[in-house]
Amino acid sequence: MHARAPGKINVFFDVGDVQPDGYHDVASVYQAVSLYEDVWVRRGETDAVAVTGDVDVSGVPRDASNLAVRAARLVAARAGYTGGIRIDIHKGVPVAGGMGGGSADAAATLVAVNELLDAHLTPAQLQELGAQLGADVPFAVLGGTAVGTGRGDELATALVRGRFDWVLAARGDGLSTPAVYAELDRLRAGIDIRPRRGAPSVDPAVLQALRAGDPVALADAVRNDLQRAACSLLPALDEVLRDGDAAGALAAFVSGSGPTVAFLAADAEAADQVVRGLRAAGRGAVAAYGPVPGARVLG
Repeated sequence: MHARAPGKINVFFDVGDVQPDGYHDVASVYQAVSLYEDVWVRRGETDAVAVTGDVDVSGVPRDASNLAVRAARLVAARAGYTGGIRIDIHKGVPVAGGMGGGSADAAATLVAVNELLDAHLTPAQLQELGAQLGADVPFAVLGGTAVGTGRGDELATALVRGRFDWVLAARGDGLSTPAVYAELDRLRAGIDIRPRRGAPSVDPAVLQALRAGDPVALADAVRNDLQRAACSLLPALDEVLRDGDAAGALAAFVSGSGPTVAFLAADAEAADQVVRGLRAAGRGAVAAYGPVPGARVLG
């Protein structure tokens, strides 16, 4: 069984204060974009995973810690299947880039194994299983554009008109998501007196721009609370952001916990111009668009 799931960007990311359990509540707007993970699954005597890709996959685990293997076991348990699952992954989303590639692997595996084993789990049930694996997995199952609250896994579909064109500049030096959150807490603690933040929320201007299909209005509203922390840990990101601005992007921001940087363009032609400008500056860059569907079986 062959399934595909998209990577994502965080168009907006508001992070609340650290909670007693060490986690942060967030309010995020996710958009699934046209960079994909492809997963093939089949029955086997034992579990196994193989990984190839259009990106560097050297850091992807090939053992039971891989999210795809864990996703397969969750569905197998619900289906009452005790045999093995053989998983082949082809990655098109940058690894450790803040774009949810591992979560997309898990989402594609959930829907593929659900079909393979005739488990008859609904999309909502697959999202619930995905939440056990990570906050981004339910959105990779859902796709499109959505508001995520709580840990980011409580999803509500957002209305979007038309398409938005993006340019993604990935780096080989990944950032640890826990390290970026820890840096955010450190930076916030450096302020002597500040008001309590309260619950994080999405700026209504973001949702209005998405509904209107207006990239210029969206450019004025995008925000990522983790950007300052990511740039603190990896100062070279500031240069990438400046290069994208110089190349004509409407907006430039770190996606999620980074280090992938997202650039919003006015249209597909403008996105190609930003790609050319970034490549001329020695940056790896690729054009993509959103929203696109979530995890689905192909063929």
